[in-house]
Amino acid sequence: MSSTRVAIADAKRVVVKVGSSALTTAGDGLDVARLDALVDAIADRVSRGTQIVLVSSGAIGAGLAPLSLGKRPRDLATQQAAASVGQLALAHAYAESFGRFSLTVGQVLLTSDDVVRRAHYRNAQNTFTRLLALGAVPVVNENDTVATEEIRFGDNDRLAALVAHLIGADALVLLSDVDGLYDGDPRDGATRKIAEVAGESDVDGITVGMSSSGLGTGGMVSKLAAARTAAGAGIPVLLAAASEAARALTTAEVGTAFAAADSRLSARRFWLGYAAGASGKLHLDDGAVMAVVRRRRSLLAAGITGVDGDFQAGDVVDLVDLRHRTVARGVVAFDSGELPDLIGRSSHDLPAEQRREVVHADDLVPLRR
Repeated sequence: MSSTRVAIADAKRVVVKVGSSALTTAGDGLDVARLDALVDAIADRVSRGTQIVLVSSGAIGAGLAPLSLGKRPRDLATQQAAASVGQLALAHAYAESFGRFSLTVGQVLLTSDDVVRRAHYRNAQNTFTRLLALGAVPVVNENDTVATEEIRFGDNDRLAALVAHLIGADALVLLSDVDGLYDGDPRDGATRKIAEVAGESDVDGITVGMSSSGLGTGGMVSKLAAARTAAGAGIPVLLAAASEAARALTTAEVGTAFAAADSRLSARRFWLGYAAGASGKLHLDDGAVMAVVRRRRSLLAAGITGVDGDFQAGDVVDLVDLRHRTVARGVVAFDSGELPDLIGRSSHDLPAEQRREVVHADDLVPLRR
């Protein structure tokens, strides 16, 4: 068994994420038998001394049947209405199911503001720490009833990756209706399941699709993105089918395992790279990309070819290469209105008051691709 799977099997603090399609159906709503099977696996792992935080989708799906909705609504207001009904049913079902093992459940509803804003981030971190210390199992979901299009996570896979870093998890387990990462559509018999992802080169060229269940919002696109986020930040990840939750949480000998990067990002650098919202983009030439990504140097005006967005000094911006790929993120030292006159110019050609880094190396996080 790979060292990654051993690390996941031995982890003392684990975030488990389960998708809507694994818990609900459009016609019948919440499937209690599936939920109980998941809880059985989690309770067994907890009994062996592991602290677990469960990130659970399913609130909207659980609210469809009670509201006589035949499919997931597209408009935000109806989604929020379904979530307000379904979240109550979901929380009650988890409380009842974990109660079979005398485990207490704590509900934690988050919006992206809670991880983007540093004060909220710390408050959430303290809540999780205390719940786990008291022996409770935190059950996390996006706060769909108040989240708007501008502040929502978009899928709970990303939320799970952010929570994993926030609580200092030793592993992240993503459970869905697919049994791993494939090199194409798993419904095509010619595709191959990828058992181990040791680095970015192992997933280069992989084509994955969105959810086909009509219940979730992510699909394999969001799961792969979440796995890469967590692994890049130093957390090993297992992607497996929810039906194999018991094996995933014991031996970890199922699904696809993503090896963690050699070092874990600090809370600030993780927030900067993956949680904070970007207010604009700086386009870099190849030399600047090499400097900031490979050599971890500061970004100077000479390496910038273009500026997008309306931002102020101190905002977070994406740094993109000539192929429009985001290669890093950082805190910019100039307002967007100042930069057009500076880009492409050497430092010694600039006025003395402007001879500073556009993004300092200490405020810059290269993103693993």
